Amino acid sequence: MAEMHDLTALEQAAAMAGGELSSVDLVEHCLRRVAAIGDTVGAFVTVTPDLAREAARAADAVPAEGRGPLHGVPTAIKDLTLTAGVRTTFGSAAFVDFVPPVDADVVRFMKAAGLVSLGKTTTSELGCSLYSEGRVAPPARNPWQLAYTAGGSSGGAAAAVAAGLVPVAQGSDGGGSLRIPASLCGLVGYKPSRGLVSGGPLGSGAFGLPTSGPLGRTVTDVAALLDVMAVPVPGEPYLPPVAPPGGYLAAARRAEPGRLRIGRFTTPMLADEPIHPDCVAAVDRAAALLTAAGHEVVEVPPPLGPEAWPLFEIIWYVLALAPVPPQRESELLPLTRLLRARGAEVSAGTLAATLGELQAQVRLGVRRTAGCDLLLCPTLAAPQAPVGWFTADGDPAADFDRQRRFSPYCAIFNVTGDPSVSLPVGTTSDGLPVGVLLTGRYGDDARLIATAAQLENCSDGWDRHPAIWRAVDSANVNGDGVGRSPS
Repeated sequence: MAEMHDLTALEQAAAMAGGELSSVDLVEHCLRRVAAIGDTVGAFVTVTPDLAREAARAADAVPAEGRGPLHGVPTAIKDLTLTAGVRTTFGSAAFVDFVPPVDADVVRFMKAAGLVSLGKTTTSELGCSLYSEGRVAPPARNPWQLAYTAGGSSGGAAAAVAAGLVPVAQGSDGGGSLRIPASLCGLVGYKPSRGLVSGGPLGSGAFGLPTSGPLGRTVTDVAALLDVMAVPVPGEPYLPPVAPPGGYLAAARRAEPGRLRIGRFTTPMLADEPIHPDCVAAVDRAAALLTAAGHEVVEVPPPLGPEAWPLFEIIWYVLALAPVPPQRESELLPLTRLLRARGAEVSAGTLAATLGELQAQVRLGVRRTAGCDLLLCPTLAAPQAPVGWFTADGDPAADFDRQRRFSPYCAIFNVTGDPSVSLPVGTTSDGLPVGVLLTGRYGDDARLIATAAQLENCSDGWDRHPAIWRAVDSANVNGDGVGRSPS
């Protein structure tokens, strides 16, 4: 028999609107699951049960005719995202007791839409790495196999959704931080076009690389959460693209992008790295499904190559220079300290020249693929990585290079600002998820979402669940962390 967490976010909201469920019911159900297996998968840094119950009661009090598509649905907020009155550590022991006085814009919008946050999800320190293994919470583990990482920097968000703790979650993506965890955990991770989602109220835009975005199990759930997040805010540094008629959820439900020319490539962009056969096979399967749907899939060169890495690298060093109290610098992880030390050596002139050269390369890259409506490539160079694999030899420089080789695709589309989504099209021989990356033209999020929904339909859906999904309390999780279904 289906349980509450088996329902998608939209199904949960529909059940509440029809009087079959209440938000209080859902929140209590999800909080029990968080208490049972939240630490096992390393999903949360901070759980806020009292605030969640209060918000659920308020959500239930709203008349059905005044509710949006995700009203009353449980969710979670990444610990890099400001939340007024709730501890926000930015994944760092240096901020273990920091409580912001304001909400990020996306948090305001999610509250206004009636979503109910259960707390703050695990992230990498200051968002600096593609794994979430810090000092303020258990490491974010892949619910499909707990020996593997859930990725980063939105690793806790992915662990929470893949383990059935919440149906959708907010994350952010500055170099793949939504799409990498989505690929590892068998989810849909969506990086919107630059400017579509506000980064306010603080910050300068960080050269346009990072953006908040949604993470979920289905394209329609993700599109519905994108509609909630994509509210224009005056004063943002980038002009937001125009929303489609009826919003992104309507585009996903129609799933009619028209006949497209889709450029396919598997050559890595930020590293000269062999690609695992399972990652190539996932691209092959996606290409076959898209061709069967009537699209033209053609081989193209990648828009950028490894020559872009030294430029991106400099920008990543500078982005690590978030304000940290001087007396707490020693509490930062070795990787963070290395990136910040290198960033401190970058002069203003070097940074300006780097940004200019990178934009020149983006212009050339866009021209290389100008005849394509979408691009298709692997999300990662390998399907999975063990917890502790990136830091195994204790050298932060080697750690950073290993991350580049593991993820040589995603970050390029943060540089271009194009919308990009990881979709769980493939599986390994032992049943673990493998994602593919589908990327659209800047501002054409509606077409990308419609194509992603069409691909989901053509693949007969991909809302699969790991064994731990059926765990209802700690007794249902065995010693190696593999969930046992109740007898």
